[in-house]
Amino acid sequence: MTHYLNFINGQWCDSHTHISVINPATAQEYSTIASASVDDANNAMLAARQCISRGLLSDVRPAVRTTWMLDAAKAIKEIADEGALALCRENGKTLADAKDEFLEAARYFEYYGGMADKLEGTSIPLGKNYIDFTQYIPMGVSVQIVPWNFPVSICARSLAPALAAGNAVVIKSPEISPVGMVYLVRALESVGFPRGAINLLCGKGSVVGSHLVEHNDVNQIVFTGSVPTGQRILKGAAERATPSVMELGGKSAAIVLKDAATEKVISSVQTGIFFNAGQVCSAMSRLLVDKARYEEIKSAVVTMAENLVIGSGEEQADLTPVVSQAQQISVLAMVEQAKKEGATILCGGYAPDLAGYYVAPTVIEATPDMSISQQEVFGPVLVIMPFEDEQQAVKIANGTEFGLVAGVFGEALNQTLQVAQQLRGGQVFINEWFAGGIETPFGGVGLSGFGREKGQEAIYSYMQTRNIAIRL
Repeated sequence: MTHYLNFINGQWCDSHTHISVINPATAQEYSTIASASVDDANNAMLAARQCISRGLLSDVRPAVRTTWMLDAAKAIKEIADEGALALCRENGKTLADAKDEFLEAARYFEYYGGMADKLEGTSIPLGKNYIDFTQYIPMGVSVQIVPWNFPVSICARSLAPALAAGNAVVIKSPEISPVGMVYLVRALESVGFPRGAINLLCGKGSVVGSHLVEHNDVNQIVFTGSVPTGQRILKGAAERATPSVMELGGKSAAIVLKDAATEKVISSVQTGIFFNAGQVCSAMSRLLVDKARYEEIKSAVVTMAENLVIGSGEEQADLTPVVSQAQQISVLAMVEQAKKEGATILCGGYAPDLAGYYVAPTVIEATPDMSISQQEVFGPVLVIMPFEDEQQAVKIANGTEFGLVAGVFGEALNQTLQVAQQLRGGQVFINEWFAGGIETPFGGVGLSGFGREKGQEAIYSYMQTRNIAIRL
């Protein structure tokens, strides 16, 4: 069994205690990792602060950072197969999806590497005898807390723009699925980034995570995770007015209009809610269907769900396990609560008789006010319901405290676009769930958080604008 370490100031460091990493497909221990302490957190923050104070990232020509970033992308691609196997076994996702996650991480470094030497300020005319200009300068020390559902990709999503902008980063990996991130940092270790620029800690969120976000040296917080944890972090950040980027999940709805193409809807439902066992913050967790098409679409969705192959990620199954026993229990408890509230379980809603932490693909017919329609499940559970007209569909779609993504399916562009522009969320898909990519900004409103990741817009979250005004 392999034991993994934390990365602090350019060195791999062990600890007196360790965390067991469980393979969710087998419910057996897969590996262990050093459990970081508060002292480890302090050492990582000191290393990051010294890197910033010495200008090791910000004083070099930006083209040097570009070179580091592009070399990092190559290094990540080289270890993608090895890292994917580890990620598959610790997380439960398919081997193909795990490899895609590493390739996506490499793409983040390519994308933001291309921006590192193009972060240009502006000259502002103030009339004779004045010169005025702006500069983009790094925030400083960025603390980034990464979730377990896409640990490698989401880590790179914030790490790459932070480094490109000249920040030093302290990353807190998830206790449940930390090993893939070790492979990611190993790839970055030898490409030229200064000591202290990248630090990786795996420890309890209530101890190490809390200490990091409340540390005196933190200049920025990036968090992806649950609403309660995000709210606790924001309360602490408010005391020091620490800039933060928050991505807190969603309860996203897709609206199926009367003229929607059935095959497009069903394909997007399979990807939207059953990909990664539904453990996706931007999952299609609600499907709202025009009453004229409701029975047809409902039948097609249930047939598709019932025919999905359930199994391990190494077997490339259609539906893989959820990440842990606790997550399995949580998902099934929400299904049971839906039953008590009068919802109809159309299929699934149980744990298959398999060794790991599986939940059968579940489709539930419910009303908009039920808890299953309002609360994030984070599992392979779809809520389906009819609507009378577009006005009602938009009201239901916008009728939660979340606002991350949304979707519309229909063949008339004018109609789909008109509906899309009424939906509450940072990103709206038309005729393909998860349309977009690294190049498109991503983030939410309401309890889904604030700030944007991905795209050119994201890198400006990792910098602050300084204005210099000169009287000649």
